Amino acid sequence: MCPVEQAWEKADQAGSFKQSPVRAYLCKMKGGRCSDLPSVSISGLLVTAAGSIAGIGLVGALSAYYSLPLLFPSFGATAVLLYAACHVPMAQPRNVIGGHLISALMGVLTYHFLGGQWWSVTLGVTLAILAMIITRTLHPPGGATAFVAVFNGQGFGFIVSPVGIGVLCLVFIAVLVNNLSSERRYPDYWW
Repeated sequence: MCPVEQAWEKADQAGSFKQSPVRAYLCKMKGGRCSDLPSVSISGLLVTAAGSIAGIGLVGALSAYYSLPLLFPSFGATAVLLYAACHVPMAQPRNVIGGHLISALMGVLTYHFLGGQWWSVTLGVTLAILAMIITRTLHPPGGATAFVAVFNGQGFGFIVSPVGIGVLCLVFIAVLVNNLSSERRYPDYWW
């Protein structure tokens, strides 16, 4: 038991908390586990580095070509998932490709109908989140893609290029690089 769990257990035994909705709410905040992330081998680190360098290098060039530096952080966050946590559901091709494309669409539509106000950026990201949940393509960096689409006033071409081309490149590199390691298998599923 970790120190946080021990403190909660001690308070519980002392009767500091009574059975109530407030207690139930507070108990949720203690978390479910205190274990650390698993360690990674040297070969795993090298595969992660190779994927990140290749993937981010390529989408960095795309971002520079299209003069969209704000798109780069969205792809950077995707790279963390693809090259360092490729086993999680949000790093699978359906989520990466679908999440970015749907978010780009929601951002472009929001800008098209509402303009680039601060509140339309907020609405665009919110619509992207809801659309990703409904389509089972949740990918957190997609929220940043929607943000960029509204904030920079992108048109429908933005969905195909640079977003579509960029995410396809990232996933393609993830398939090639992650499978170089005997410790990894990517993807777990395609669609």
